[in-house]
Amino acid sequence: MTITIPVPFGEERQRWLDATVARLDPARLQRLLFGLTDIHSPTGATRAASEFMASTLRTIGMDARYLPMNDRSGNVLAERRGSGGGAAVMLYAPIDTHLEGNEDDQPWVGPPGFVDLAPRAQASGDWVYGLGASNPKGMIATLVEVATALIEAEVPLVGDLLVGLADGGMPVNIAARDNAGMSSGVHHLLARGAAADFAIIMKPWNFVYHEEPGMGWFKLRVLGSYGYAGVPRGTPGFRSSILPAARIIPELEQWLIDYADRNMSGVVKPHGWIAGIRSGSVERPSFPSAVTEIFFDVRINPRTSPAEVKAQFARFVADCRARHPDIELEWEMYGSVPGGTTDPDNWIIQSARRGWEAVEGRPHPEPDPLGGQTDGAALRRFGVPTARIGWPWPAAGSPEPVAEGLGGMGATFIPDLMPCARKIAYALIDTLTRTRAELGLTKQ
Repeated sequence: MTITIPVPFGEERQRWLDATVARLDPARLQRLLFGLTDIHSPTGATRAASEFMASTLRTIGMDARYLPMNDRSGNVLAERRGSGGGAAVMLYAPIDTHLEGNEDDQPWVGPPGFVDLAPRAQASGDWVYGLGASNPKGMIATLVEVATALIEAEVPLVGDLLVGLADGGMPVNIAARDNAGMSSGVHHLLARGAAADFAIIMKPWNFVYHEEPGMGWFKLRVLGSYGYAGVPRGTPGFRSSILPAARIIPELEQWLIDYADRNMSGVVKPHGWIAGIRSGSVERPSFPSAVTEIFFDVRINPRTSPAEVKAQFARFVADCRARHPDIELEWEMYGSVPGGTTDPDNWIIQSARRGWEAVEGRPHPEPDPLGGQTDGAALRRFGVPTARIGWPWPAAGSPEPVAEGLGGMGATFIPDLMPCARKIAYALIDTLTRTRAELGLTKQ
């Protein structure tokens, strides 16, 4: 269990924090969120949104650059330098959305027509809707609002404030767009000047997390023979691939449940879900497929390697083959991203927890086990200690109907974001107004 280590904040920092919080403007945050949500930015095609944000960050007094990765997409890096001798802290968020926002999403995301699935913004009172309006664009707007208030309050920074936004943060792989996804953009960002001592990433759930899982993508194929609808059952040489798959799927589902329990570690519970089943062609329903493919994502805790997870799944398949000698199986691991962790006693984790406790007025509880994967894992693997801090999600009480389940992650109630903004402001002032020696960064 992580314990919050008390460090004096002091009256002067409290005055700076009060001045910053006084300048946090929900209406300004909402305007930025509406404008950004109204710019479509699917994974691998974020140029317009990223250029918009680079321009926005320049208007608030930051030195901001658009960093192209190709002619369709790029990242954003902004900096506000302090007086010198302090830490560089990066506020980070992805900028791409997880859906295409067009007919390619149908029917897989559920019924169309919901406001949170549309790649355009809509507002209703304190609500902003549109694809990605909550995740990631609500996070971007909040981080930028905190940076704006900090600059307007003229807090005398010692360290450097960075804002980093990257494409490819969604757990997808878009082959047609240079294989964008799976943290492809954050690698590009870090290699082009985003040198930070600490990072803060904003993501759903009202806790501070010091670690996040990775992920493993698998395909399990059930083999049969190519058939014909007019063939009687029992005809020699015909083996369905679909009926045996129906026997394997419940066993795979149970394996995923047991895997999560068996591999829980730290604050990570690495859930997994079957994402889809493919077999045959709707244009050729008379011909049953020789292959039925089951594909899924299973999360990986930071202390387990993707290779170990691959070995665990191999044992599951071997056991299935032994118990079902009549079923022919093949499998492959076709995607893997390791998890990432930061020492819970690291300054930025502790500072974020102190900020959380200052705003909430209570000790930070043991967080709910985490299965969500973000670019925070990549930041940590690249040596940037990273705190994940968030807000209650999903938002409740929407006056507009929104899609069931995850939907378009596109319904944001602005007042829900403001406590998180205050927590982040605390951590920034706590960190950026101290010397490297105070933060334990000076090498002996």
